[in-house]
Amino acid sequence: MTEYRRFLRRLVRNYIIGSVLAVLCLGGAVMSSALKLPIGGFSSLFVVLFISFLSMMSMELLTFARQVRPIRGLFLKEKPTIDDIRNAYVQIHRLPSLSVLRIMGPHLLGLSVPAILLTLLFMHIGWVDLPVYYIGIAASGAVLVAGMHALIEYFLTDQAIRPLLKYVSETGEREYGISVSLDGRVIVSTQRKFQLSAFSIGTFPLFFFVLATQIRLSVTGSPLIEDYWQWASLILVFGILFSSLGAWLLSRSVRQPIGNLEKALRAVQTGDLEVRASDLYSDEFSRLVAGFNHMVQGLSQRQRVNEQLLQSYFSTLAAALDARDTYTAGHSQRVAEYSLLIGRGAGLGREELDLLNKSALLHDIGKIGVRDSVLLKDGRLTDEEFEQIKKHPALGEEILKQIEPVEMMAPLLPGVRSHHERYDGRGYPDGLAGTDIPKLGRIIAVADAFDAMTSDRPYRSGMPLEKAISIISEGKGTQWDPYYAQIFVDAFYQEKEKPQANTEQFRAEA
Repeated sequence: MTEYRRFLRRLVRNYIIGSVLAVLCLGGAVMSSALKLPIGGFSSLFVVLFISFLSMMSMELLTFARQVRPIRGLFLKEKPTIDDIRNAYVQIHRLPSLSVLRIMGPHLLGLSVPAILLTLLFMHIGWVDLPVYYIGIAASGAVLVAGMHALIEYFLTDQAIRPLLKYVSETGEREYGISVSLDGRVIVSTQRKFQLSAFSIGTFPLFFFVLATQIRLSVTGSPLIEDYWQWASLILVFGILFSSLGAWLLSRSVRQPIGNLEKALRAVQTGDLEVRASDLYSDEFSRLVAGFNHMVQGLSQRQRVNEQLLQSYFSTLAAALDARDTYTAGHSQRVAEYSLLIGRGAGLGREELDLLNKSALLHDIGKIGVRDSVLLKDGRLTDEEFEQIKKHPALGEEILKQIEPVEMMAPLLPGVRSHHERYDGRGYPDGLAGTDIPKLGRIIAVADAFDAMTSDRPYRSGMPLEKAISIISEGKGTQWDPYYAQIFVDAFYQEKEKPQANTEQFRAEA
């Protein structure tokens, strides 16, 4: 509760400061002139003000208690829930806006309404003697004073909540390991804040001057009072229009660079690290934009390095796997290249091609779990040995599941597990058919089969490329996906039809 009590003391101090500045400094001119008005029954008016003041404080305290209830409840509980912490955090952020509503609502109405009603009552029974329109002047002055008080209170409260916000956020981190924040939620937009503040600063002194002048002319009995509101209204209209225009221009000059940065941030959130915010400003926003661009440039460079390291990691794993068998050296790399050839022909995007490449490099990772006597056997495999080989897609999936972070490997699992499925449903390990087979698995199946047929084995030589392509073409729709198989076949014949083409170079140029 210590931090909460300290927070309340700051709010009370700010309330007093705002009241003094608004009432004494801004309302001083009106009050000093009003004291010279020919008013009878000052003692009764003091009674009116005293009762109205009590009414105002009662209503304002009740409203304030309701506004801080979620915050106070957080400090009263020995073990607050994470929802208690989050609700209190949001409510603290709302306090500056709520302070404005409190002052323009219970504060103003709690004072003005009883004061007006009691004054009219005392005038009716003869305890107060003053013209009725003075009540309108007093009510107008109260609205202006309350408006300036609310403006001051908003910005003072905005500063007062900072330590408490930090404390509540640290409580969430300490109790639940969760850093509480608004996560991009906007309580009060910068545009609205600047527009209302600039408008208030520009118009309130003008209203005070017009009101004080009205009272002064009434006290002195000047003949100018007859025409006063004609030119005063003109001044007010021009003053309001100028303040509105200035507030709009000021808010726009702030909103534009913020909008520029928000747009660039959204691009970064979607993974675009090549985006740069436009540096079109000569104030502090220039420094902010430059810092943002340098940060994104650094992230982009780091991402490129990470991608290179990750690609090396996958290539190294594939090379280590292929090194077990000198006859299949380079198999994983070639399958990846053939798969990318098919993927590009199918119009896959950059991200899908990247996943395809990584999946193809690791498609046989499960063979790590197959013993050498089976994997490296010179002759044909027995049925039992072939059953062991057939386990390598599922085993490869299980191996990749053990690699952290899990979410990085998850997109590779379908392609690794399904690269031996057949389009007619007679493959393994799951017997999937048609488009039920994951897309990457269907692509890798074509590439893997082609390289297996054209690679040398201890017990046979690799077949010619044309024959392997013919087998792929004949197996469309049965063993392989007809669409991806045809893309690969077409790529082969396009290479063959080139002038001075050498089909044996197809493997190297894939």
